[in-house]
Amino acid sequence: MRFCDGCGSMMRTEGDTWVCGACGNEEHRDSQAEAAMTTQNGQQDDGTPAVADATQDSSETMQEPCPADDCDSDRADYEMIPKPGGSYEVRLFTCVECGHKWRDS
Repeated sequence: MRFCDGCGSMMRTEGDTWVCGACGNEEHRDSQAEAAMTTQNGQQDDGTPAVADATQDSSETMQEPCPADDCDSDRADYEMIPKPGGSYEVRLFTCVECGHKWRDS
């Protein structure tokens, strides 16, 4: 693939010439330079990059009554989780006594 030096558009090949479809600029094809271009097959795959977990170690404890019927605890850990595709966060609670989980409504 080659881009036009004149306008930056992608060029196409016509025989031994690169031709710009936007401005009509023409350049001679260099077979040695084209052979040296890296193709997708020749690229190295380094695997999936590591992603940091922003929610790790981000929970806090607060006074919040547990909604479970058989629990009288008034303390819960909570963490803020971003809503997928949304512009706000959801607060998730976990009771420190019974482990019951719920979200802020």
